[in-house]
Amino acid sequence: MSTAVDDDLWSAVGDPTRRRMIDRLLADGTGTATSLSEQIPVTRQAIAKHLAVLDRAGLVHGATAGRERRYRVDEAQLARAVAQLNAVGSAWDSRLDRIKRIAETIQRTGGGSTAEPDTEHRNEKE
Repeated sequence: MSTAVDDDLWSAVGDPTRRRMIDRLLADGTGTATSLSEQIPVTRQAIAKHLAVLDRAGLVHGATAGRERRYRVDEAQLARAVAQLNAVGSAWDSRLDRIKRIAETIQRTGGGSTAEPDTEHRNEKE
């Protein structure tokens, strides 16, 4: 399973309304734009647009059921999104640990500068 960051996937799950829709679909198994709009305070038209974004990202799949499309979550694609989030989180945890160790070393050794900032450069930025 690839953990390379997929911007479309992240953009799709980055919206709180779409995350709520995924939660509802996971809880209910399936849903339509109408059923989701009854549970989430967003118009049916907005729900339909959000479903289209989720569908393009592969997070949900729709099948025609009468006059509406019934959507379900693609759990494999959702697992891929979770793996990406975990990988990015782990990378940031490592970076933050490294920064913390550097800061602790500077503090222990009394390093660091207490000199005034270079006013000439500061004035250039203002």
